[in-house]
Amino acid sequence: MVTKFQKSLDKSDLSKNTITSYVWTVNYFLTNYESVSKENLLAYKGYLLEHFKPQTVNLRLQAMNKFLEFIKKEKLKLKFVKVQQKNFLENVISNADYKFFKSKLKSDGHTEWYFVVWFLTATGARVSELLQIKAEHVHLGYLDMYTKGGKIRRLYIPQKLRIEADKWLEAKNLQSGYIFLNRFGERITTRGISQQLKHFATKYGLNIQVVYPHSFRHRFAKNFLDRFNDIALLADLMGHESIETTRIYLRRTASEQQAIVDKIVNW
Repeated sequence: MVTKFQKSLDKSDLSKNTITSYVWTVNYFLTNYESVSKENLLAYKGYLLEHFKPQTVNLRLQAMNKFLEFIKKEKLKLKFVKVQQKNFLENVISNADYKFFKSKLKSDGHTEWYFVVWFLTATGARVSELLQIKAEHVHLGYLDMYTKGGKIRRLYIPQKLRIEADKWLEAKNLQSGYIFLNRFGERITTRGISQQLKHFATKYGLNIQVVYPHSFRHRFAKNFLDRFNDIALLADLMGHESIETTRIYLRRTASEQQAIVDKIVNW
C-alpha cells in the first residue's frame, strides 16, 4: 500500500524531499500502530505534540491526511495544530552588520563570498536558488525559475550588482555556466555556504545566530519594504504563494523593538 501511495505522489508536483517525508511518516505510523483508526490517529497526533514543534507536527499530519485521501478515508483526517506566530522577526542580520560584513569580505579579498552575501541580500534568493544563477543570468539581469504548479518566478538581479558581478566574471574568464563554484570547479553546496558564512562571522566578531543564508533573504525583504512599501510586489518577488506569509516583514526585528523601548520608555 505504501508503495502505491508513493507512486501516486510521484505523479504529483510535490518535491522529492516532501515525497520522502510523506512516505517516511506513513511507514512510521503503519509500523507502530495496528490499524488506521480514529483512535490510533489521535494517539499518533498526541505523540507528535509531545515530542515535536508545531510546524513539524503539522508536516506529519499533512502526510497522514494525504495518505487518508489516498485510501479513501477522508473522514478520518486530522486537524492541524495552531502555530503561534511571533510578533517580531528573530535572528535577522541588521543592515549595519550586513554592510560591515560585505565590506570586510571585499577588503580582505574574499571576493566570491562577498558576492554570495550580496546576491542573497540584493535578490532575496533562497540559498538553493542562489546556486542556480549562471553567468548568462547575470548578463541578462534575471533568472526565471519554475515553482510548484508550473508557475514562473523571476529573480531579478539589480543593476548595481549586475555591473560589478559582470566585471568579476570577466576577470575570472567565466562567460557561461554556474557562477558559485568550489575549488574543484563544481557548484558549492548549501551546507558549504552555511558553514563558510559561520566561519567568516566568527572571524569578524559577528553574532553567528544572525549570519546564515536565509537571514540575508529576510534582510532583502525588510530593506525592500523600508524603501518601497508594496507588500504585494514583495510577495511576488519572494515567491510566496500567500501574501499572509509576507506580512511578517511588516513587523520589526526583536533588536529593533528593544531599541525603540529603550529610547522611549523613561517612566
